[in-house]
Amino acid sequence: MMIKISNLLPPDEISAIAKQLNPADFIDGKVTAGWAAKKVKNNSQLDSKSNYGNNIKDRLKKALMNHPKFKAAAMPKTIHSIMISRYEEGMSYGAHVDNAFMNNNLRSDISFTIFLSSPQDYEGGELIIQEAETVRAIKLDAGSVILYPSSTLHRVSLVETGVRLVAVGWVQSLFRDPAQREIIYELDCVRRAIFNSNGKTHEFDLISKSMTNLMRQWAD
Repeated sequence: MMIKISNLLPPDEISAIAKQLNPADFIDGKVTAGWAAKKVKNNSQLDSKSNYGNNIKDRLKKALMNHPKFKAAAMPKTIHSIMISRYEEGMSYGAHVDNAFMNNNLRSDISFTIFLSSPQDYEGGELIIQEAETVRAIKLDAGSVILYPSSTLHRVSLVETGVRLVAVGWVQSLFRDPAQREIIYELDCVRRAIFNSNGKTHEFDLISKSMTNLMRQWAD
């Protein structure tokens, strides 16, 4: 299940974050790549020692945790390993799958990309997610987020001009099975639609009961 979230933060705040990112504070992205990914990773990342970088990551994490769509789709136990990446002209990230465990053995169930640059600021640089018989190219407005299972094969296409700025991170969900997360998310969407249309009806109560009991049964 892939979920798009628009306007995680107001445009002026996203613009302020992007302007704060000093190219001199970025280091080679290979330092955080696995042994195979190092062969295909060509970008730079904000040094983890950057104090203002940690403040930005905390702001983005807070915005995600407070967003109702993110909470419903990800069911986060924790958000971890947020990195801010910079792709200049000629940079890309070849096909790879994210590590199963990161940052003191926290599991990566869901990956996310927060777009910090406007799509008009660079050419190329699409996030390419490969499914069984489908390839999706994703390039969203600044401030938008895409969530997708960490188990998918994905890459970032070559940046032809301009600079691509993104924040990427991972979620350990309360539900490690993506099929279970999708069922819980869809049940929640339906019960909210019923409530908004008709209030707290018997049908709302029954769906809420089923959803809650499935959550009890499946929670990790």
